[in-house]
Amino acid sequence: MSADTDSQVIEPQATTPSLYEAFIVWAKVGLLSFGGPAGQIALMHRMIVDEKKWLSEKDYMNALSFCMLLPGPEAMQLATYSGWRMHGVRGGLMAGLLFVIPGALVMLALASIYSFFGEVPLISAIFLGVKAAVIVVVIEALLRVAKKALHKPLHWLIAALAFAAIFLFDAPYPLIILAAAIAGYLHSAKSTAAEASTAGLAKLTPGTLSTVAVWLVIWFVPLGLLSAFTEHKILVDVGWFFSKLAVVTFGGAYAVLAYLGQDVVTQFGWLSTGEMMDGLGLAETTPGPLILVTEFVGFIAAFREGGFWLGLAGATVTLWVTFVPCFLWIFAGAPYIDWLSKNPRLRGALAAITAAVVGVILNLSIWFAMHVFFSSVEQRQSGLLKTWIPEWSTVDWRVVVLTAVCAALVLLLHWGIGRVLILSAVAGVAIQFLM
Repeated sequence: MSADTDSQVIEPQATTPSLYEAFIVWAKVGLLSFGGPAGQIALMHRMIVDEKKWLSEKDYMNALSFCMLLPGPEAMQLATYSGWRMHGVRGGLMAGLLFVIPGALVMLALASIYSFFGEVPLISAIFLGVKAAVIVVVIEALLRVAKKALHKPLHWLIAALAFAAIFLFDAPYPLIILAAAIAGYLHSAKSTAAEASTAGLAKLTPGTLSTVAVWLVIWFVPLGLLSAFTEHKILVDVGWFFSKLAVVTFGGAYAVLAYLGQDVVTQFGWLSTGEMMDGLGLAETTPGPLILVTEFVGFIAAFREGGFWLGLAGATVTLWVTFVPCFLWIFAGAPYIDWLSKNPRLRGALAAITAAVVGVILNLSIWFAMHVFFSSVEQRQSGLLKTWIPEWSTVDWRVVVLTAVCAALVLLLHWGIGRVLILSAVAGVAIQFLM
């Protein structure tokens, strides 16, 4: 028996829903997907694996590992793959769009309010409660993913090393994933002749090339038309800048933030550092992928050039070049996920990547909690160490209390995420205006 036999557990047969049933569930996911990638991955796991049983545990985790290798928002890409798995391209488009559109509309509204009025007390009060609930959602997500991914001592070690590398040394996310993949690949049992022969049968299908061609046209033709016909240079600049980010930003929104901080603030001068952090805060408290912070940047940059309608165009262009590539990666690569998972060494690499993801999610959980609990958090460097340190005197006791209540409701009483979010938002408003 191979070393991977224990992972080949017989699972219940996955069921295929109707397109309408899937639409309802993906719409619910899009409306409730707070908490960044950790919470979103856990939410989808609960709904389509645990409750609906539309995907098996193995298929879901294999797809998650694959999506973590891609640039862009892994949770949105995981939703797209899940929809594709059940209903082909139309299912993937439906799942991916429903995952993004609710949050994009909310972000557009918040960016508009931010541009016209600045900070609004009521919005801040609502966010106070939502942030508290989101912390608990992320913690629950971490526990769920860890339970599913950490099967062997090697996986625990990889998760711990991944956390230490990113939390203590600010190691590049792609380097962590690459190191985990190599470790898992080398540790896996050698392929038998039969397995090697089976693995070698996978070839590039004719449909792959046409898929890539179609999505490249969808991606770049609108940019070419903008470059040729628009008189608003800001739209062209935003389109090409975020197209570049779509290719190089491995690691989701937090990786994007590093690029944005360097180029958007210092090179282009579209936003200030403080405004960038405000945009990230808005993205963290809306449904959908955290990478919607790019929509905020695109809207603000264009708004300052020509008001609301140009801002709307800037947001639209940004969303287009941010998410069209995601569909390209998934529709071109999805047919090969099963083949990758059946290759012993590649299966070991994917399992190791998933273990590393646990460490990365732990880092994101701590990072998010610190920035919610404390109004002042700084990154300090001592030699090779680069860690985030909160200013303890800036702790917000209101968020701490709300988080403790949300933790009891979710982790002990097992309340639903939507119910807790609403209750916490109302409590945030009450605390803000009554105390």
